Amino acid sequence: MNWFYLVETTTSAAVKSAANAADNAMNEITAPIVALLNSALNPVIALVVAIGSIYCVFLGAKLAKAEEPQEREKAKQHLKNAILGFLLIFILIVALKVGVGPLQEWVATASK
Repeated sequence: MNWFYLVETTTSAAVKSAANAADNAMNEITAPIVALLNSALNPVIALVVAIGSIYCVFLGAKLAKAEEPQEREKAKQHLKNAILGFLLIFILIVALKVGVGPLQEWVATASK
């Protein structure tokens, strides 16, 4: 019997076993986080859209009531900033929702 072959086979089996254990441990860690993100992102998107709409309507009414040119420009700038901010938040949340799957796959392959 070749001792070198026996040591090599045992070592490679141990390495594969350790890799599988690490993969299972990583899945145990990431699965609850991914499930939480998937369950929370749809309500968060709805909440951002609702709050953004109400706030932009409020700022639009403020713009319509503004009588002086300085107030009108200030209200217009606030409305532009609010629309841009809520749009950016919405895009980032949607990007997170779309990117969770590829990120999970990337972590799974990187941990092997």
